Amino acid sequence: MLDADLLPLCHERVRLRPLSFGDAVAFAEGSADPDVRRYGHLPEPEYTPESVRSMIEREVLPGLARGDLAVLAVADIERDEFLGSVVLFDVTDRRAEVGFWVHPAHRGSGVTAAGLALAARFASGSGLSELTARTMPENAASHRVLVAAGFVCRGRGTDTAPSGRTAEVLYFSRPVAGDVAGTP
Repeated sequence: MLDADLLPLCHERVRLRPLSFGDAVAFAEGSADPDVRRYGHLPEPEYTPESVRSMIEREVLPGLARGDLAVLAVADIERDEFLGSVVLFDVTDRRAEVGFWVHPAHRGSGVTAAGLALAARFASGSGLSELTARTMPENAASHRVLVAAGFVCRGRGTDTAPSGRTAEVLYFSRPVAGDVAGTP
């Protein structure tokens, strides 16, 4: 299970912390981006600040308390501004799947790879040994980010995304053992 007491985790540029009510406007705004809608496979078809706050209350806080779901914010280290989201889900004793997206205003800045490296530290500190990820074959930006964060492509298949849609995907994984003290 995931250990929420390990959060927040920091890198020289970003902080990985639980999604908060103050992130609702930026989360809703960023999740409306066409690329996030196309590739993110978010569980809800649309987010508003109110629906994000409700999601935090209904799902995010209880999931983190149980240790089986972590909807996290990648935030600017200085201003704590929401930059994107990293989610750990389908948690087992050994592994978790990670999903991610970044607000369009912050793409190409390296914050996603740093957020994924911090997610690996979080998983390792929680006693997990592996992170997995899925992405669509045509999502070249996600492929680059995953590889930059130490993931290796393990194959291709058809799978059901968190949105409930069936899609062709590439499967990625990376070990996380030893990432607790390491830097992203």
